[in-house]
Amino acid sequence: MENSENNIKQQMTLYLFFAFLMIILNYLIQKLNQVLIAPWICTSLGGIDFFHTFYCAITPYNMRELVGSIAAVGITYIIKYFLDKFIVFQKKQLKMKETSIEFLKYFGFAILTTALNIGIQFLLTNFFSTPLELSMAVALSIGYLTKFFLDRKYVFIQ
Repeated sequence: MENSENNIKQQMTLYLFFAFLMIILNYLIQKLNQVLIAPWICTSLGGIDFFHTFYCAITPYNMRELVGSIAAVGITYIIKYFLDKFIVFQKKQLKMKETSIEFLKYFGFAILTTALNIGIQFLLTNFFSTPLELSMAVALSIGYLTKFFLDRKYVFIQ
């Protein structure tokens, strides 16, 4: 029992450490979108209705933040899958069938927790005027903690 408790503590510590690194990477991607990508796209392509409506519009909602958030979460989840599989849960098998099933379950839960992340961030930013940094940290922290327990129980089965 004690070994099992130590194992879950070690896994959670590594998982949350990597989550913290992904939060930093997520922030950098969103800031890059906010500072460089969005101004360039909206200046160059903002006259095209599609880009204006689905990326450059800031009313009634800040679409460029939403798109940046979706991109950042997608990139960080791909990186985090490999960190979780090989380092946190120490799964060494690379069999195609097992890895494919893990990958599908992992990203199924990623979609679920991503909706949670983006929803919380969107609500905090747009309805409570919470700064990007705080809304992102709160949303991602809740999402990663939820995802740890889902991954441990259903994806990387011990």
